Amino acid sequence: MRRFHHHGPGGRGALPAGRTAFFILLLVLGGCAATAPPATLPINAPPQWYATLPSASATSSATSSLPHNGSLTSLSQWWRQQNDPLLVELIEAAQNVSPSVITARSNIEQAQATRVSSEASLLPSLDATANISRSQSGPINRTILPPANVAQVGLQTSWELDLFGQNRASLAADKERFQGAEALWHDARVSVAAEVANQYYSRRACEKLLAVATADTQSRTDTARLTAMVAKAGFEAPATAALARASAAESNSRLTQQRALCDIDVKALVALTAITEPRLRQKLAQSSADLPQQPIPEISSVPAEVLGQRPDVFKAARDLSAASFEVGSARAQRYPRLSLAGSIATNHAKSRTFTQTYDTWSIGPLALTVPLFDGGASEANLEAAKARYEEAAGKYRGAVRQAVREVEEALVNLQSTADRSADTVVAAEGYRASFAGTEARYKAGLASLVELEESRRTLLSAQSAVVNLDKERRSAWIALYRALGGGWTISAPHANPMVFEIPESALPAWN
Repeated sequence: MRRFHHHGPGGRGALPAGRTAFFILLLVLGGCAATAPPATLPINAPPQWYATLPSASATSSATSSLPHNGSLTSLSQWWRQQNDPLLVELIEAAQNVSPSVITARSNIEQAQATRVSSEASLLPSLDATANISRSQSGPINRTILPPANVAQVGLQTSWELDLFGQNRASLAADKERFQGAEALWHDARVSVAAEVANQYYSRRACEKLLAVATADTQSRTDTARLTAMVAKAGFEAPATAALARASAAESNSRLTQQRALCDIDVKALVALTAITEPRLRQKLAQSSADLPQQPIPEISSVPAEVLGQRPDVFKAARDLSAASFEVGSARAQRYPRLSLAGSIATNHAKSRTFTQTYDTWSIGPLALTVPLFDGGASEANLEAAKARYEEAAGKYRGAVRQAVREVEEALVNLQSTADRSADTVVAAEGYRASFAGTEARYKAGLASLVELEESRRTLLSAQSAVVNLDKERRSAWIALYRALGGGWTISAPHANPMVFEIPESALPAWN
């Protein structure tokens, strides 16, 4: 590499006119940043949702719009619309202790530190210097000079002029990654909210199934007791009494298993929220499990608008943009670099024979570094940056396709549960009426115990199907919440889907 130096006053002279013109030309070229591939790519998404929309919203005249756009207030308000204060409390508690949310906050802090470091590379550096020395020169004309003390205090600065935009491109990439880290913080919160809601609704469904199993066990136990009395009187065969006892024992075993599943759900909520188990059980007991089913609003806007708010898609877009800037930075590494240094200092020299104080300053060297040969390292770095860009582009397209898939699947599942709801309820009511009739015939001696137990098993299955279908519908509803990046709003003004806000109070201190 060749280096050109320019010293200020007290140096070795001024630059020739030709070199001065050369440096002026470099400064002009500095306004041209190194070229980079596109920072954004079009989203190849379908113009509409092809899944059948839920029938609950088929007649709605409202139009869907972009949801909370990353706003913490809107994120919390969305769950409050479900009219279940306990669910909101559990979600907020889980987000305060979730490892994924804590990790996301740490990633924001790291990205912020990297961004600040990149910003500093564009500014001059300033260092304070201080040194003191004691020396003695050899004899002059057979006279031994006394020792001399020299002290110096000063400032030293250096600045690399970003001629071809290498540092500016690195800073732009770090800013994009910082925004991506913020988006992942929202993604973590949305994921935690969905996980808690799923677990909460699983517990509520388990309570309903436990009630069904309890009623079934009580009914079978009563039948077994009556059958045993009749068999003891000689009016029923011992085999019939044995069948009734077996049915009651089977039902009691099922009840025990269902109770264990409910306990497991509670323990899962304890782990998610860090609320003590006695306190959580008390809260669950005080809150009603029979909550009104919230209607599913219309989701019919262009997928590109809805997908733009998803934190993972937003993060993928920011990674793509960052990779583009990094290609430009790697390309700029192959171009010349220009740096400037300077210093100012106060010196104090003292010996037995004299004392002197004087100031010194310098501007320079103005150094130009021209890469000539590095064994192919810069070219390899550029190719690696290009490969990372292609990887980011592929991940971005994949994230969009996955987002479309998740929305479509959630809509299909919602429609499926809506279509099955009426039939499931009708089936449960019919089997309940059938069991009541069979039980009356059995008590009158017109039906066998085998018929009664078959009718009872059918009723139990139908009642469980109603509860499980409600749980399935809520799970699909939560899946749509996640697929849309954290919910949706109705008739709200459109906003920029690529904006995520995080209040300072929710972030770690960066000082």
